Amino acid sequence: MADLTVREMTAGDAERVLAIYQAGLDTGQASFETVAPTWAAFDAGRAPAHRLVAVDAVGRVVGWAAVSPTSPRAVYAGVVEHSVYVDPATRGAGVGRLLLAGLIASTEAAGIWTVQSGVFPENTASLALHRRAGFRVVGTRERVGRHHGRWRDVVLVERRSPVIG
Repeated sequence: MADLTVREMTAGDAERVLAIYQAGLDTGQASFETVAPTWAAFDAGRAPAHRLVAVDAVGRVVGWAAVSPTSPRAVYAGVVEHSVYVDPATRGAGVGRLLLAGLIASTEAAGIWTVQSGVFPENTASLALHRRAGFRVVGTRERVGRHHGRWRDVVLVERRSPVIG
């Protein structure tokens, strides 16, 4: 992790961000989505203030994290859903841990009290990463959607800020 840094995502990162996204989708364990969106769709669907990339020593993007609002209702202004994706070549090197730490700092600084996500139960690496970052399992939504022709469960994980209350 010593040669990794986290910075704000820019439009110049689009190609690498979407390639990493697609690589995650190709595993069949990252999302119900199967094809990464266009940059315009990605950009429109994520909060501009909380988009991060991890870059290696030569400046290459090796992972990203971003949030989306869970609801347009004012009472949910402090609740976001997040995604974190890591280049397959750098998995296990602490990229996800670094991105989640940066995302937590960014969202807490903005008054966001809950960061949540849905994770396929088979994605044990993601569940372990989230547990280490202070997320808890809220429950499992059984057979919530179809993916590649079969019903899939989703484990809902969340992190409640201990400093915002």
